[in-house]
Amino acid sequence: MNTNRRDFIRMSAIAGATVALAQGANGQPGGARSCSSAAALPVPDGPEFAGMSGAYAALITPYRPDGAVNEEMIEKIIEYGLANGLTGFYLTGSTGEGFLLSVDERKRVYDRAVKAARGRAKLIAHVGCLATQDAVTLARHAAKVGVDWVSSVAPVYFGQNFDAAFAHYKTISEATDLPFMIYSIGQQIAPDRDVKFFELKNVKGMKYTGYAYWTVKALRYRLPKPAIFFAGADEQELCAFAYGDTFSGCIGTTDNMIPAHHAQICRLAAAGKFAEAAKLMDEVVRFVELVVGVPHASYWKSIMRYIGLDCGPARSPAGQPLTEAEYAAYAKKLDALGIIARNAAVAT
Repeated sequence: MNTNRRDFIRMSAIAGATVALAQGANGQPGGARSCSSAAALPVPDGPEFAGMSGAYAALITPYRPDGAVNEEMIEKIIEYGLANGLTGFYLTGSTGEGFLLSVDERKRVYDRAVKAARGRAKLIAHVGCLATQDAVTLARHAAKVGVDWVSSVAPVYFGQNFDAAFAHYKTISEATDLPFMIYSIGQQIAPDRDVKFFELKNVKGMKYTGYAYWTVKALRYRLPKPAIFFAGADEQELCAFAYGDTFSGCIGTTDNMIPAHHAQICRLAAAGKFAEAAKLMDEVVRFVELVVGVPHASYWKSIMRYIGLDCGPARSPAGQPLTEAEYAAYAKKLDALGIIARNAAVAT
């Protein structure tokens, strides 16, 4: 979700990226089918994939004035997203400042999201941590409380090599019976290597935050089993959907802020109405430009305040609190953009 995605991730203080994986294997994924809605992007066959199509918010983690996680606000964000067509939420990822939360805080985010969703949305818990064992602890908790999938980036800071990455993913994916989604961010997909990862237990998907969509399609051709893929670059999701049978949805930051745009883009793409979807994509791109053209991550969290869902600032070092003058100046830019309205979420 940036003209330079790596800059955005650095701004968000989420280090690390998926390490290219292993040697190739031959085989085709299972046949794609549509989920229950009339205009749904394709998903693979299998009960774990049912209902996985559509727009997901990479859930923003809200804070109270004292810096604690605001669990009540989590419910309001999810309710706003559902009311505007989102079908799922990705918890404590890059946007959710996962690496800036304690293990206990991340558990509470999972707990509250399950309570808020009440089976109305798919939930994916990002469990990536510096220590593999912490990720295992989070994965087991996610499974215990009723999250649908778990996900992780590759090793962060330590273990930035193939053997460590493979062992890291293997340990996490075998910790529960939940399906596992690779979070590939900022790295080139190498199909003949990365296919090896999908031989691991429960690995059945990937969130791809990059722009080389053809490499994901090439990876899909090599898979030994069905798998699902989500596009993670907000400003280019329509490009991913043009591949037809490869991407089942999108997961992004601005899905929190303009959820109806992303939900409608998914529906229009599923119906083959790309010209109509492109008009909405134009607005998304202009919105993303304003979101990423800021000094630090507290600005884009302030957009939630603008729509009536005050999530506080980003945690240090990702950001610091805005002054009222800084917020007012940024809100004025949002006013001028005209894509979202002040307090849009209040009536939800």
